[in-house]
Amino acid sequence: QVQLVESGGGLVQAGGSLRLSCAASGRTFSSYAMGWFRQAPGKEREFVSAIIRGGSTTYYADSVKGRFTISRDNAKNTLYLQLNSLKPEDTAVYYCAAKQGYSATYASLSADYEYNYWGQGTQVTVSS
Repeated sequence: QVQLVESGGGLVQAGGSLRLSCAASGRTFSSYAMGWFRQAPGKEREFVSAIIRGGSTTYYADSVKGRFTISRDNAKNTLYLQLNSLKPEDTAVYYCAAKQGYSATYASLSADYEYNYWGQGTQVTVSS
């Protein structure tokens, strides 16, 4: 089992940047594929980005491609999401999630029901 704790959210103006972190407990962080999802008020949770266990492959939603960067440091048991060129429509609660298993396809890593563990979320608010 792994416990996930997000941090780094906050209030930022449009065009600004934030870096989200997700600290994982346990010694098996490197055995999980990791993802970021977000949920805006009144909307369903949506996929943002994912990274496979070794970190060599990453995936992004079209809405954030070129603006957000996912990375992981397996030695520090930490997942990151760098958010640049933020827009008001990026406002949401951002969640990190851990996925067991070996599947590393976009279809698998972009589906929230594939993930086994979730953090509590961190609020990102972008003002116009």
